[in-house]
Amino acid sequence: MSIQIRASVVEKVGAPFTYTDLELDEPGAGEILVRIVASGVCHTDANTRSGDMPLPLPGVLGHEGAGIVEAVGPGVTSPKVGDHVVLGWPYCGECKNCLEGEPRYCLSIGPALVAGVRFTGEKTGTSGYRRLDGSSVSGHFFGQSSFATHSLALARQAVVIPEDVPLEIAGPLACGIATGAGAVLNTARPQVGASIVVYGAGAVGLAAIMAATNTPATTIVAVDVHESRLDLAAKYGATHVVNASSTSDVVAAVQEILGGTADFALDCTGVIPVVEQAIDTVGMLGTAILIGGAPAEATFTADHFRTLFGKRIVGTLGGSGRSERLIPALLDLWRQGRFPFDELIEAFDFEDIEGALEASHRGDVIKPVVRMPEPAGH
Repeated sequence: MSIQIRASVVEKVGAPFTYTDLELDEPGAGEILVRIVASGVCHTDANTRSGDMPLPLPGVLGHEGAGIVEAVGPGVTSPKVGDHVVLGWPYCGECKNCLEGEPRYCLSIGPALVAGVRFTGEKTGTSGYRRLDGSSVSGHFFGQSSFATHSLALARQAVVIPEDVPLEIAGPLACGIATGAGAVLNTARPQVGASIVVYGAGAVGLAAIMAATNTPATTIVAVDVHESRLDLAAKYGATHVVNASSTSDVVAAVQEILGGTADFALDCTGVIPVVEQAIDTVGMLGTAILIGGAPAEATFTADHFRTLFGKRIVGTLGGSGRSERLIPALLDLWRQGRFPFDELIEAFDFEDIEGALEASHRGDVIKPVVRMPEPAGH
């Protein structure tokens, strides 16, 4: 059995998003079928389209989906049909890292995100997505391929959220917003009086700044090349801002503000010279946290001698931790007015993914979200 869905398909590297009808399998053991209401649009989608992530094409992208469970496969007790869910990252649940409470670092994370087929279960190695003529299409991107009216996902990756939370804003909690916030709350965990420098004040960086205001950190510096984004950074909690486009030595300017090196520096850009600035911003016992996605096989350079003196350089994926803990916590902070991430979101029609990406690239929109068309009868 299968259902017919509407999906956005990228036919080859660099091709536009095109819209077509596909067939989608019914959920198997451990799987759920979710009617997607909205999906965040992320630079990872653009990077994958351009070939920087190895999803076999043609394929269906999208990895910040939120929607309503329409069917569950054998053995699934949660979520239930009718539940509102955010689709977090997939994981196997059985490897060393999963069992130690670090599913973001599942040992199968590569195939889980970009193999284009199921990476676990009885149908491992097969795609649940195909054209109406029966030819296969890659799906299961980040376990969800949410640029479609429906998604086939693992039950374990779904986070049930209250029905009064608008699904139009919930999707980015799966990746972009959670990535920035979790980098602060799960990875940095700043202590009293700590200093945090955030390079890049897009959706991820602004989420990091919002999260930092909920910690004992007392100095939060935002660095960006757009004055409008620095204004937002100040609005959402940055105590200082640095415009990198008009500053000859950004690291020196930041350290002058701090009166020395930073405790934490977060790179949210994936731009290698900026990554190196973030590393240089922290000193002894400081931590540079790499968040932004650089092109595949990109490398950076760090001064060995200065790193030797207790400096840490760490990467973080998706905000680390567990989606089922982080997402509800961020929603609680949002309800309390302490994490206004919804103000970063602007909605686009489903068939305007290109426009959403272009607006984000221009800096006109911080976090675009595409809304799926209402199904017949709704």
